Amino acid sequence: MDWDKLRIFHAVADAGSLTHAGDKLNLSQSAVSRQVRALEERLNTTLFHRHARGLILTEQGELLFDATQAMSQRLEAASARIRDSEEEVFGELRVTTTVGLGTLFLAPRLTKLYEIYPNLNIDLMLEERVLDLPMREADVAIRMKEPSQADLIRKRLMTVQMRLYASQAYLEKHGTPSTIADIKDHRLICQNTSTPQVGSAALLVKKLMGNQPGSILSVNNYFGVLQAVVHDLGIGILPDYVVEDFPGLVPVLLEEDTSAVPVYLAYPEELRHSRRIAAFRDFVQSEIMEHRKHMKEMGKL
Repeated sequence: MDWDKLRIFHAVADAGSLTHAGDKLNLSQSAVSRQVRALEERLNTTLFHRHARGLILTEQGELLFDATQAMSQRLEAASARIRDSEEEVFGELRVTTTVGLGTLFLAPRLTKLYEIYPNLNIDLMLEERVLDLPMREADVAIRMKEPSQADLIRKRLMTVQMRLYASQAYLEKHGTPSTIADIKDHRLICQNTSTPQVGSAALLVKKLMGNQPGSILSVNNYFGVLQAVVHDLGIGILPDYVVEDFPGLVPVLLEEDTSAVPVYLAYPEELRHSRRIAAFRDFVQSEIMEHRKHMKEMGKL
């Protein structure tokens, strides 16, 4: 089959529209339509159901789209490796991590990376869902658990402790709890146990809930929890790395310690020689070393 026709078919299937695919490919709608029809004639099958609101793949179209998707991903990976220069770091790097780690630790530090590599373009994808690296949904991942997917290179970066924090102003107004039973006199700020989150934090939330907090604010990510805590709303469950950038946070109920959470960096085996991956990996490791050094100086480690 003609790869050019397959490429156009893939763009149409991905966009769900001849017009949108044509815009992406810099082709007219009629040219795109002719190529799709020619491919359907070549295969002697119908690839799309056509209706007023767009195009929907037929069963045969779904089969072909799965094949072209895999081909596109492999070509993209090959192209990325070819573009990687031995002397320069440039182009797109798709990084996935959790909302909390991405907003509270990684994003504030990226200025240093761009100062070193101004031609690097990072697509930072923050979500709790674990993206499929071998299927190239992302190039590199930082996750708060060891990746289970096959054919990945993984590096353990650090461990994180989930702890309870409050602002000094909140504690001055409402008092400092001395035992977990005292949570009944305070507002708890946490993630709902039904949302994806760090397992040790979920266990701590359940334990605290069992002691009947006076009031509860649940947020679906740690950035929201942090904002509520620093604005004196209550006692929140947060990863311990936040105290470096927010030294005003006061740890409470330290005896309610949680298990250490490992943080891993991972990327596909086929990107082992990528200069962009190496630059990002080295940057993250350097920032974590600096973070740990600063935490020790603060007496937090």
